[in-house]
Amino acid sequence: HNRRLQFQDRSSRTGIFHVYTSELLLQEPTTDCEIFLSLLLATWFSVDCNPGPIDDIAVDRYFIPKSCIREVKSGDFVRYHYNGTFTDGKLFDSSYDRGAAFFGQVGQKWQIAGVDKGILGMCVNEHRKITVPPHLAYGSQGAGDKVPPDTTLVFDLVLLDVFNRADQVQTKVISTPKECKRSVMRTDFVRFHFNGTLLDGSAFDSSYKRSQTQDSVVGEGWLIKGLDEGLLGMCVGEIRHFIIPPFLAFGEKGYGTEIPAHASLVYHILLEDLHNPKDDIIVEVMKASEPCTRKSVAGDYIRYHYNASFLNGITFDSSYQHNHTYNTYIGMGYMIAGIDKGLQGVCTGERRRIILPPHLAYGQQGAGKDIPGSAVLVFDIHVIDFHGVKDTVQVDITRKSEACNETSEVNDFIQYHYNCSLLDGTLLFTSRDYETPQDVVLGGDKIIDGLDEALRNMCVGERRTVIVPPHLGHGEKGAGIVPGSAVLRFELELVSLQKGVPEGYLFIWLEESPGHLFEALDVNQDQQVPLEEFSQFIKQQVSEGKGRLKPAQDPDSVIIDMFKNQDRNTDGLITQDELKLKVDEDAEKTRHEEL
Repeated sequence: HNRRLQFQDRSSRTGIFHVYTSELLLQEPTTDCEIFLSLLLATWFSVDCNPGPIDDIAVDRYFIPKSCIREVKSGDFVRYHYNGTFTDGKLFDSSYDRGAAFFGQVGQKWQIAGVDKGILGMCVNEHRKITVPPHLAYGSQGAGDKVPPDTTLVFDLVLLDVFNRADQVQTKVISTPKECKRSVMRTDFVRFHFNGTLLDGSAFDSSYKRSQTQDSVVGEGWLIKGLDEGLLGMCVGEIRHFIIPPFLAFGEKGYGTEIPAHASLVYHILLEDLHNPKDDIIVEVMKASEPCTRKSVAGDYIRYHYNASFLNGITFDSSYQHNHTYNTYIGMGYMIAGIDKGLQGVCTGERRRIILPPHLAYGQQGAGKDIPGSAVLVFDIHVIDFHGVKDTVQVDITRKSEACNETSEVNDFIQYHYNCSLLDGTLLFTSRDYETPQDVVLGGDKIIDGLDEALRNMCVGERRTVIVPPHLGHGEKGAGIVPGSAVLRFELELVSLQKGVPEGYLFIWLEESPGHLFEALDVNQDQQVPLEEFSQFIKQQVSEGKGRLKPAQDPDSVIIDMFKNQDRNTDGLITQDELKLKVDEDAEKTRHEEL
């Protein structure tokens, strides 16, 4: 009886699989010849040999990639390059020569049956040689003048792409930020960096090479559908890996010369920025200031330190690096709109974070080389101080004097201790660094106006905390280590007080002056008063509490000046005609001015 025998031979090369068939007439061996044939057949089955023409495909997987995303299945669409040769190696067709890879659907007769079968299980970037017998190729008819009838063909393939109509965007989250307060939603504007490749790893674009992010609105058709879908839910700083099938990418048309038709796309994306055109500024108080006696308003002049960064945390500017606060008016258009708004309602010493959408920062144009267009900005701000142009000296009495018979006023000579600091607590000066207290004649234009004012109406032993705005301090330019436009804080203690005399006076009477002043001065009644008599008389008035010399000066020097004022002919003597009280002189001057 006849039997059809089928057996296989496995080569030592991994993945090669040959199927052979042979028809043999098998009978019981009766003759020597038949016995010989039986022995020969047994020997044939026990050795490695070529049985003859193949009846099925032979697949040689001569390069298998380490990573295989997916294997080709029936119904998948594939894109591959190939060289088609005869068994003698002669080339009859090549996709490389045409400059376009083959594209078709597996199992739908888009390609010859042998290749359709041989490509199953193939991975992207895998190389295979598929040997196809005639009946699984072009059969007895051949193919035009290129492939003769009954020809075995060899196809050398490299798989470039595979996808299925049922595919969706494949998303793999590579890394996520520790904190995510907001994720991408439809209509959001995003800025992201990406590397884009085809499924075989061929790069087609990279935002890094352009040194510029890809900027787009999500869900409004600005991007391919796969990116529109894949970006949803991403956080700033998150990295995702996308595989996008062609029908959610550039489809059958491809894009330019880099992305062929029917190409799956692979994106490696880092989300840098996120906002919505309807966003307002976001203010987060990082550290409140207690107590807060006053909050900033439009028109105030403010000094603050800041660190400025993008949403991804990269710093682009800092006042600390400049070693100088940023000083400006609030709400008057001197700053970008978001900061102008975010600085209103702050307290001195407060720390706050202000997040600015681009339309309240530098917009689509950006600023210089450091701030790209459409960038969300983050300002971490420390308010040093602020003031209004009409602010006055603020006085807070921290300790009152139990016994207070007189208070300080203009022209008084006082001694006081002080600590001078900025509102952030930075100590600038202190009288404790010196052996004696600070002294001054109030109203003498020897100290800043705000401090001069703050020291008035004080009792000895009284303590005050005083806030002096810069226009009553050291102004816009500052002085030494005092920054320009700095609000100053003084802690004051009045140590001593000597009452003064009015401006222009060297001596004043505390009681009525003598009716006959010259006679009182002229002790020896010789109708002339030398310096000695004059000095003796004035010192007596002071000691008896009837008069007061100008303080903070040597009494003898003051008396000499008084004497010179009366010795009008400079002969060293005062006569009755020369002697005039200053009050009378001032009255006489006033009469002359009126005339």
